[in-house]
Amino acid sequence: MKMLFKMAWRNIWRNKRRSIITISSIFCAVFFATFARSFQIGVYNKMIGSMVGMYTGYLQIHQKGYWDEQSIDNSFVPDQQTLELLNNNDYVTEANERLESFALTAHDNLSKGAIIMGVNILKEDALMDLKPKLINGEFPSDTSNSILISEGLASFYNLDIGDSLIFLGQGYHGASANGIYPVRGVVKFPMPLLNERLVLMPILAAQDLFAAPERLTSLVLQIDKPSYLNKLEKQLGSKLNTETYELLNWKTLLPELVQTIQADSAGGIVILGILYMIISFGILGTLLMMTTERMYEFGILVSIGMRKGKLIFTMVLESLMMGLIASILGIIVVSPVRYYFKINPIRLGGKAAESIEKYGFEPVIQASTQLDIAFNHAGIVMVIVLVCTAYPIWKILLLQPIKAMRA
Repeated sequence: MKMLFKMAWRNIWRNKRRSIITISSIFCAVFFATFARSFQIGVYNKMIGSMVGMYTGYLQIHQKGYWDEQSIDNSFVPDQQTLELLNNNDYVTEANERLESFALTAHDNLSKGAIIMGVNILKEDALMDLKPKLINGEFPSDTSNSILISEGLASFYNLDIGDSLIFLGQGYHGASANGIYPVRGVVKFPMPLLNERLVLMPILAAQDLFAAPERLTSLVLQIDKPSYLNKLEKQLGSKLNTETYELLNWKTLLPELVQTIQADSAGGIVILGILYMIISFGILGTLLMMTTERMYEFGILVSIGMRKGKLIFTMVLESLMMGLIASILGIIVVSPVRYYFKINPIRLGGKAAESIEKYGFEPVIQASTQLDIAFNHAGIVMVIVLVCTAYPIWKILLLQPIKAMRA
């Protein structure tokens, strides 16, 4: 066996030009497939990060049934056991308390429906990155009755800092939810729906407005890394009282985003399939050339007593060695390129940027540096190499030494 490995290695470098052509074709396959998929996954991660970081978070806890019927009557008072479970979990960096409802807002002779969200402003800043979005005024304190309003709502009413906004709505179990609140700050959200209708207020003020003391509609969980999500969901799912609460991840909270990614990913896979088809023909062509050039050699080896099984094994070993060399080189070369485009994403401009910003996404194309992307595509290329060795195997099995040596 050791001798066969040595023979395969020496055969690779006996004809350097032929081997370099084969290795180069496989190298290009790994490089371009990984490069293309890294950008696609990077764009998806950016989309998910923007949507999740802007509003939903990666995980939310509600009273059971709230997501199907989003009413303040389905709010809950979190029990001490649940709060301790979240506080003692290493993956949870923060649990944001929210009380959300809908109310009619009014100022002078104008009125408009709005999303009223009672929050801890500092915690929400960590999730939604509010400070860079604050275009006027300042954050209200947790004990104040002042509010933060979206830029679209401020423009609609022509409100400035210190002006008041009237709320008319329904509170917990039909209670009246009316109040007048001064504007403390104006925030510009990239997502049109939020920018036109969102009002943020201290959670104590919101609980007072909706006559829902200590009640929440959701606990939004913050985590350091998205890769922790599955572990955290399993941990909480096994310990949370599922008869009282529901634990939903961002995929359930944002089904439209999941469908968009799936549809786009399918298109990307088709393009990768075409790329792999081209790659397959390139690899097959080099192996065909290599096999044809060596038929005389194969004829001599078989005629002097080498079994066809060992010859086939040596040939496959040569192909796999060249594939492995090319794959390792491809991963090494593509890694710094991917890293560069992760820290220096391609920034779009003009109408393309405007159309993307309308949906609340940053107009950049960023590469992903996930290791599994490179290794997965290297593995796929190695499988293609293995499949392409069917041709030399077939030629060796049909080999007739006398005819091969005369060719």
